[in-house]
Amino acid sequence: MSERLWAPWRFDYVTTADSKKTEGCIFVELPKLDNDRDNLILYRGESAFVMLNAYPYSSGHLMVAPYKHTADLNELTDDELLDIQRLIARCIGWITAAYGPQGFNVGVNIGEAGGAGIPSHLHWHIVPRWTGDTNFMTTVSGVRVIPQSLESAYDKLKEQVDADVS
Repeated sequence: MSERLWAPWRFDYVTTADSKKTEGCIFVELPKLDNDRDNLILYRGESAFVMLNAYPYSSGHLMVAPYKHTADLNELTDDELLDIQRLIARCIGWITAAYGPQGFNVGVNIGEAGGAGIPSHLHWHIVPRWTGDTNFMTTVSGVRVIPQSLESAYDKLKEQVDADVS
């Protein structure tokens, strides 16, 4: 007997996913556009920006990417690397205020063999974690249950970003 998972809020995503695909690199093209909310961009720094991951491991999963299109850490200046590290620290603060996680996974996957989903452009992941967040769904069936829409996560985190920036 199979169980059913109801996720009716996913219908809009499933029916429009192809229309939201970006030509070229999302970390180059999306910051050029005006609608940050539609593009999940939460914050723009001097040399890098913060956006929600459209395919999150958990609610509040953020990414920090430099504006410079590169897959090589050595092509980033010290100022760019410092800006990225400062943004990562701020992300942890925003996520903590919004979600109260018990821990974080923070890192960068370099190259396809290193697990990078977009290997041509460096980007850091900030993933909130809770004790016990790896449950039977992930363990048995390799399925992640994200209990919040991207729009709701964006609004929740944007509130923290705006409070920090103002």
